Amino acid sequence: MRMASGVLREALIDVDAIAENVRHLRRLTGVEVIAVVKAEGYGHGAHRAALAALRGGATRIGVSDIDEALALRRRGIRAPIFAWLHAPGASFVEAVRDDIELGISDIDQLLRAGEAAQGDRPAAVHLKIETGLSRNGIAPDAWSTVFAEAARLERIGRLRVVGLFSHLSNTSDDDDRAALARFEEGVLLAAAAGLNPPLRHIAATHAAIALPEARLDCVRIGIGIYGVSPFEDRTPADLGLRPAMTLRGAVAAVRRVPAGTGVSYGYAYRTERDTTLALVPLGYADGVPRHASGRGPVSIDGRRFTVAGRIAMDQFVVDVGDHPVAVGDEVVLFGDPTLGVPSAREWADAADTIDYEIVTRIGARVPRREVHA
Repeated sequence: MRMASGVLREALIDVDAIAENVRHLRRLTGVEVIAVVKAEGYGHGAHRAALAALRGGATRIGVSDIDEALALRRRGIRAPIFAWLHAPGASFVEAVRDDIELGISDIDQLLRAGEAAQGDRPAAVHLKIETGLSRNGIAPDAWSTVFAEAARLERIGRLRVVGLFSHLSNTSDDDDRAALARFEEGVLLAAAAGLNPPLRHIAATHAAIALPEARLDCVRIGIGIYGVSPFEDRTPADLGLRPAMTLRGAVAAVRRVPAGTGVSYGYAYRTERDTTLALVPLGYADGVPRHASGRGPVSIDGRRFTVAGRIAMDQFVVDVGDHPVAVGDEVVLFGDPTLGVPSAREWADAADTIDYEIVTRIGARVPRREVHA
């Protein structure tokens, strides 16, 4: 297959796949879906991912920080947006003005949220309960104090507690069930303080699929809406999901070389015979992991090849042997493996990382182009 004239590299984003993945996970879990589009939608584009997820039945959008939330508001996303990671001392005034729901992890954040209330508009918050992940969240010895203050602020109209939430480690079912039990202790203590929010959520994609008792009132689905599996032993197809991103480039140069020719920096690869080398204009500046040098898989004309030598900032080389390759031919790094191309998981294995990182790290220099199934 030939790439369009003038295109060096691009990521195709199948927005229908995102919508269908959300629809499938909503049916599977039977509860509200918070579609997580942080980090520019795991590399897919936050705005397009949010639109597709809402079309698929998500009722809330999740992001990491307030700036991400405000950017979505400016682009017309009117659904509830939830942001949970805040800079020290950050002001919540703009977030409250734009109806951004705030994740609250300590008493200081709670008080600043209450101070940010505007007229008859209270700050909408989700209180994060620390249950063992050892990141942010209200520590158990502060639960009573924070819950009591949240209930007081709610009574006087400064605060509206929308949810209680936490996060699981996905270490094992036993570890996650222990965290869920601690979370339920926190929920009971919050109720004793007078807090009865409509939402309790602790499950992300992994637990939403594998631990039904963790689904509660809603689930936060991040990697799953993009069709990437959180399980090492289950493919997206096994889960009924379809990968939304295809990363591809056009062959930029073709060179016939003799045996013994060194390839790329450091000559980590030398040709064993007379062969053809194809140059692919994607590199670590585009998010292609340098750790996958000599191991990353690609597909050209339906055939599999492996990166030859080191991945450079802007390009890498593929030894295609005697296979006929021409400038402009399509090179697929990863996409939907059911179509015969490599998967993000294969690149993750090649780089000793996880497929979450592979899709999320694709850089801004790579144009995203929406496609429909």
